[in-house]
Amino acid sequence: MSDAGGGDWEESSPERLYVITGGRSGGSAPVDLDLVTLIVAKAGAKPGMQPEHASIVRLCQSPLSVAEISAYLSLPVSVVTVLLGDLLAENRIMARPPVPPARLPDPALIEAVIHGLQKL
Repeated sequence: MSDAGGGDWEESSPERLYVITGGRSGGSAPVDLDLVTLIVAKAGAKPGMQPEHASIVRLCQSPLSVAEISAYLSLPVSVVTVLLGDLLAENRIMARPPVPPARLPDPALIEAVIHGLQKL
């Protein structure tokens, strides 16, 4: 899917990346996206969308992480997060933060349970 930007530019030329993001370093809305944040499209691509936005919407019919989207589009994560911010602001995608790691209970509680069970 590296043809998202089209043209004769080098895949990662700074000029191409500048054009894709409109020179912005952040999206339309402030978002906190992690590499493992899952993105899923809420709707399909609409006519007149920027090609990279449309590519993201098509890719994300099933949940994909920000890192996977970056890899599929051959774009830096920083550029992808700008584009995802735009799509979030337009309510075209949904972002689900990664599931936090489970916290283990206090060791003293575990020992108390073990002692209680041994007394049975």
